Amino acid sequence: MATSPKSPLKMLAAGTALGAALVFAAAAGMQFTDARPFCSSCHVMHEAALTHSQSPHAELACNECHAPHNLLSKIPFKAKEGIRDFIGNVQGKEAPLAVNLETRDVVQANCMSCHKVTNQDVMMAKPYCVDCHRGMAHQKKTPVSFREAADE
Repeated sequence: MATSPKSPLKMLAAGTALGAALVFAAAAGMQFTDARPFCSSCHVMHEAALTHSQSPHAELACNECHAPHNLLSKIPFKAKEGIRDFIGNVQGKEAPLAVNLETRDVVQANCMSCHKVTNQDVMMAKPYCVDCHRGMAHQKKTPVSFREAADE
């Protein structure tokens, strides 16, 4: 069976279209799984999603703070943390799940990245922003209308 000269071009076009569709699907999936509705679908994240929705950071997706911004770091980090959250959910663990050092470092880097102008002149009295600003993104103890930045 002879192949026509157009065959390689058709294969290239089909491969390009398939590649573009896969990239689009991966980007849409990444955006969907970064958002609060997805994160709150596990019972261990209900409180975090509720308190986040009432915070000054409510317009941000969960993973704008809780995952690396660099895509090559973000994908394995999301996979590992997603599995940890899934296992916690299946085991019936209560929120918040214990945060490991890697997650604290990621959140710290994201705080510093978004708030670099604010942090320019701030002395780091403690190793992590959340050591003083605990609850800033998840308002746990005080109603939002009564909170100040350093409330716990």
